[in-house]
Amino acid sequence: MYIFSATAKTRKAIDDFKADDKVPFIVYIDYKDLFGAEKLCQLYLLNEGFYEVKIEKRKMIPAEKLLPLIDKDKAIQEALETGYMVQMFDAH
Repeated sequence: MYIFSATAKTRKAIDDFKADDKVPFIVYIDYKDLFGAEKLCQLYLLNEGFYEVKIEKRKMIPAEKLLPLIDKDKAIQEALETGYMVQMFDAH
């Protein structure tokens, strides 16, 4: 599984963000390789109506470190069930 810290601009006002504001995200992608996971991260954010997606940080979580976290982290549980999980933050 890969975890990405990303920003993207919003096309319209959403929550506390105005149109064209940069919005911070953390994205969990359950995929085998980094390149594919990065592209999926970008596509999921584009599909939700954001643009200028920039991946700022990336981290792979190996399976042996992932197992103890599964019961404690709902984001990881959702990513394992659906293949991904996107979380938007209020601020950087």
